Amino acid sequence: MIAYYDARPTAEPNARPGRSSTAGTANVDLAGSGKLAARVATKIEQDIVRRGWPVGQMLGSETELRERYQVSRAVLREAIRLVEHHQVAAMRRGPAGGLVVKAPDAGAATGAMMVYLEFVGTTLEHLLAARMILEPLSVVLAAEQVTEAGISRLREVLEVESDPVARRDGQVRERLHLVIAELSGNPTLRLFVDVLLRLTWQYTQGAMHQLPDVSHPAVTEADDAHQAIVAAVIAGESARAEFRTVQHLEAGTEFLRYWRPAASDAAGSIWSMPTRGAGQDRKLAEVVAQRILNEITSSGWEVGAVIGSEAALLAKFEVSRAVLREAVRLLEYHSVARMRRGPGGGLVVAKPDPSASIEAMSLYLGFQGIKTEDLRVVREAVELACMDRVAARADRPEVARRLRTVLHADEPINPFGGGQERTPAPAHQLHLELAELSGNPVLGLFLRIIITLWSRQGEAHSGRPTPDASSGEERATTEAHQGIVDALLAGDGGLARHRMRRHLELVTEWWQ
Repeated sequence: MIAYYDARPTAEPNARPGRSSTAGTANVDLAGSGKLAARVATKIEQDIVRRGWPVGQMLGSETELRERYQVSRAVLREAIRLVEHHQVAAMRRGPAGGLVVKAPDAGAATGAMMVYLEFVGTTLEHLLAARMILEPLSVVLAAEQVTEAGISRLREVLEVESDPVARRDGQVRERLHLVIAELSGNPTLRLFVDVLLRLTWQYTQGAMHQLPDVSHPAVTEADDAHQAIVAAVIAGESARAEFRTVQHLEAGTEFLRYWRPAASDAAGSIWSMPTRGAGQDRKLAEVVAQRILNEITSSGWEVGAVIGSEAALLAKFEVSRAVLREAVRLLEYHSVARMRRGPGGGLVVAKPDPSASIEAMSLYLGFQGIKTEDLRVVREAVELACMDRVAARADRPEVARRLRTVLHADEPINPFGGGQERTPAPAHQLHLELAELSGNPVLGLFLRIIITLWSRQGEAHSGRPTPDASSGEERATTEAHQGIVDALLAGDGGLARHRMRRHLELVTEWWQ
């Protein structure tokens, strides 16, 4: 993850090769980030949310929408393409056509997160560490509230896995993990687990397509683990389900380390990877965008490099100008690349920021009706995991300096590197710094998404930002943060966990 103070965490083992050393510091003007079309797309999406997300309702014809948002036909059509990419609405053609609200799925949110995590150098070790935190939580929640319908789903998954061919298919075998996350009843947890599973597949698909014979101990042990986990969930034995899940993930981690192929063989795509039922009707522009993204990542993501002129890209991908330009719009929206006009211009590699991830996630979870308690459960798990990692490194001078600095900063620090996101409120800055210092970009991005959603929900419910100085919340927050840092610097990780947990409980009470 891009550090607040231009200081990246120490490189971890199994980092993906080819990453440009200048990726974190190059200063590239992201021309697409502030386009009028993107702003219009945001207004359309906000209007949909304000209307209560009425699936199937027509928002207006193209003419009506142009008048409503006071833009040209070209700008409106570009905005609609972004809205369609978010799977928030779709344009129905014909005499009685118009923009129709649709129910979103997780595709846009997971795709945006994966683009950003790919850029910041996420490793398999980062993914597995995050899975070790979130999947045991999902199995506990599933065991506490499993229904007859849920039991049937779990048994159906095991039945599919019993097929001799399916037993060697890594994608089939990971299905149980996603179903359990769905049965947790927590949309945030389900979406995060989905992202982790997709990224794990992307990073290890060479190995997952080469699973050992069904008689291999790794396969038979995984079968036994799945059976034991399902049995514990059905029986409502959350502690046993959690224990068996941790055991299974630890064994899976060792398996992936042993069977993992070279990075060049395992590198997969982001938008064109297995999509769980969606994507067969993916637009050609998204396919082209994915191919360009693959080329950028395989070359080490050299920020500022020119991929090619529009003419060269048209010839290379053999598509129309309209398709190529739509593909470029998607890349610009995700801050992956931008089109530089004029002599010597072309498609230039850019530095992604997490804004697209957070916006896509906010829309999807907003439709799902995410509750503050759902966010709190996941936030607590992620924050405590981050803090454990910081506690183990708190004796390092740089870590101690940054913890003290974030407490006493005269001006708010923007941890997002000057991207599209607004500077976070002081109440959130220590939390984001802890995520940064954890050295795990997956946990860091997840926490940034949670905090953004948390803030938006709180402001929507209370009509004010957090904390409110007039009610004493600001002082309480400052004291809580000071206590957490004091415990970390004293090497007392247990006390730091206690204080963080209590602090999060109080913050939740403020919002409610």
